[in-house]
Formats: sequence, structure tokens, C-alpha cells
Amino acid sequence: MRNILIIGAGRSASSLIQYLLNKSAAENLHLTIGDLSLELAQRKTKNHPNATAIALDIHNVEQRQSEIQKADIVISMLPAHMHIEVAKDCITYKKHMVTASYISDAMQSLDAAAKENNLVFMNEIGLDPGIDHMSAMKIIDEIRDKGGKMILFESFCGGLVAPESDNNLWNYKFTWAPRNVVLAGQGGAAKFLQEGTYKYIPYHKLFRRTEFLEVEGYGKFEGYANRDSLKYRSVYGLDDILTLYRGTIRRVGYSRAWNTFVQLGMTDDTYVIDDSKNISYREFTNLFLPYHPSDSVEIKLRLQLGIEQDDVLWDKLLELDLFNPHKKVGLPNATPAQILEKILSDAWTLQPDDKDMIVMYHKFGYELNGVKKQIDSKMVCIGDDQTYTAMAKTVGLPVAMATLQILNGNITTPGVQLPINREVYLPILKELETFGVVFIEKEVPYLGYNPGQL
Repeated sequence: MRNILIIGAGRSASSLIQYLLNKSAAENLHLTIGDLSLELAQRKTKNHPNATAIALDIHNVEQRQSEIQKADIVISMLPAHMHIEVAKDCITYKKHMVTASYISDAMQSLDAAAKENNLVFMNEIGLDPGIDHMSAMKIIDEIRDKGGKMILFESFCGGLVAPESDNNLWNYKFTWAPRNVVLAGQGGAAKFLQEGTYKYIPYHKLFRRTEFLEVEGYGKFEGYANRDSLKYRSVYGLDDILTLYRGTIRRVGYSRAWNTFVQLGMTDDTYVIDDSKNISYREFTNLFLPYHPSDSVEIKLRLQLGIEQDDVLWDKLLELDLFNPHKKVGLPNATPAQILEKILSDAWTLQPDDKDMIVMYHKFGYELNGVKKQIDSKMVCIGDDQTYTAMAKTVGLPVAMATLQILNGNITTPGVQLPINREVYLPILKELETFGVVFIEKEVPYLGYNPGQL
């Protein structure tokens, strides 16, 4: 049997493991699922005869190397910074490797060794990064094949709550790492390209500069700019493009409300709040407001941010229990961002019956025979339940499919790479459709911009 070693059995691994188990008999596969938690690994195997669960500590060098030697291919679902030791072992023992993570400098440094050993090191093949690369390159390649020249590319993606589980005023719940949501947009200005001009949005302005999107059957959304939209300009072969923008999708109104936290300073992760464990939610909110001998915390906040009491924004803040004097933070030595994450987790954690939703939206502007044209491509994926979430499906299924394609000799280009070649994206996008990950492509009038308003 062909042995696949899967390192990490967390939330994103559920659909990945299920897919490979379902294929194991026909494809002659045996899965070794290793995690620090043996119980978690066992839960994911479901006593399947073609799977073995093991307790695996990747810092145990001897054990890690022993398991990698036994494998035909290795899937690492570890946090991104932990891939590198696994990757080095894969070079040593000549094993292919697949991850869903961004290619780090350390991973990229292994490219020559991977090529020398004829090894495929496939990265960024989950969701954002992953399906976004593949679905974008498919249409970009089709445009080029017919002689078109790309002039605009905008790409948006968001993990949201499904309409049937959308029951709070923010139209949002945590479907992935809450910390990443709280810190979104920090670390430098958002940078993108518009009509040949570089544009920058500083963090304190980010959530007030949004673009609106309409998705048939699901209504209106908004997108705010990612920190670096130009990261993939050369990778996609778009060095001469005029407009390049990548953004994050939320429901309309979310960004305006989130901006209140940014302006108050609640998303700051650079310093620790004194006695954070013992303060109440109300006291935490008051930390960022000026002293007043008689005005309440509520009045001070409304005055500082210019929020009218009949504004839905005010109702959104009340819904989060920010002014509760009895709820304690309970986190020692916590930063404002960590405390805000705790408060939001009370309100935005998915309930057992809740479903999540992934929305992706691409805009492709191009010129063909002197005429400017545009294609919009949209995808919505709804989760099945709390185990097989939309996030787990869109992250895990492409990883699993790529693994099988490599094992079966259909993906052969060696080296450290992301899924932008036809041999990778064509079969995987086609198979993803059978799992409900379907892109609807539509010709629309070219978006265009007014050159006088750059």
C-alpha cells in the first residue's frame, strides 16, 4: 500500500482525511495520521482499516524522521512556521510534500534541492492561498490563449457565517482563527495598484475604504484591501497590469463597525493592560475613553466616535456586551487585542448547529482586439456542519487532491511551488466542482476608472 503521512489533525484536516479515506481502497492508500493529541488523531481516523492514528511530536527528531522515511508522500497541516524541519527531512529521505501554507523564505530556499531530487513541494494549495490561485490562473490563461491582454485583476475572499446561521447584527462569526481577524490589516499600509498608480491605505483608514460586491442569491458584500495586493503580480505574470487589488470579504456594515475598535485602540497588540485579569468588560472599554466626572462610559464612547443612539452601529456595540460591569476579562497580562478577541469570542463563536460560508469573487479586465472586456467569477461554498465546514472543505480538499495527483504521477514538475500550472489547477478545479466548489463565470461590462479621478 502507498503510505501518506498526515502531520496535524486539526480543524482543517477533517475533509482532507475523509477524502483520502474514501479513496483509500480504490487507490491502495494507507493513511498515518500524526498529531500531538492521539485522541484527536484517532477521532479523525474513525477506526477506518486503512488509517493508523499516532501521537506525533515533530520536535522528537527521531520519531519524525522515522515516520517520514516510511511515507511515500507527506502532508503537513502544521502551523506555517513548523513546516521547515519536516521539509528538510523530506529532502533528506526524498519524499514529496504538500502544505496549504504560504511559501516562506525558508521553504523557498529548498527549491534547488527539491528540483535536484525530482521532488514536488506543493504549497499554497488550500484556500486563500490556493483555490484563489487556481481559479484566477485558469481564467488568466484562457484570456491569454485567445490573445487578450490583462489590464485589471481584483480578487476577494472571505470566511463568513452561512445565511441560515446569520443571527447577529454584525452578520459575522469566527469561522477560523479569531486572532487573525482581530489583527487583520496591521503591520503596514495596504498597497495596491489602480490604473497604473500605486495606492496606499494606512491601517487607521483601512476599514473606511471598501468596495461593494453583489453575489446573486446571497446579496451585497463589501471588501477591504489586503495588506499587500502586489505579492503575486510577477507570479501571475501580471507585471504590466494597470489595476491589481486583493481584498477580504465581509457583509456590508461590518467594516464601519469594526473601525470603532481600530479608532479606540482596542486592536493594539503591542502592550499589556495592567491587572487585565481582574478588570470587567466595561472597565476595559473605559480604558480608551477620557475621564468625565458625570458622563457614563456609553455617553463618552458615543461622543468620542460621533455615534448617534439610533445608529445601528450603536446596537452592534451593545450586542457585544462591551459595557457589562460584571463580566471579567480573566486573562492575565493581556494586550488590548487579546482582550477584544475574548469579548468577541463570547458573541461570535459558531454554535453546534451553525454553518459557515466561503465567498470568493474575481474580476478580470482585459483588452482584446482593441476592445476592453471583463469577466466576473464568483464562488460560494456552504459548510455541512461543524466538522465538515466550508473552511475545512476549501482548505483540505485541494490539499488531498493534489497529494493524490502527485502520487499518481499526474503532477510532475519538481520544486517548491504554488498551484499556478495547468497540470495542477485543471484537474483539481474540475474535481472540486463535484464537492460543490463551483465558480460561476460571467461576461460583464468593463469596470473601468475615470483617469481624472486617480
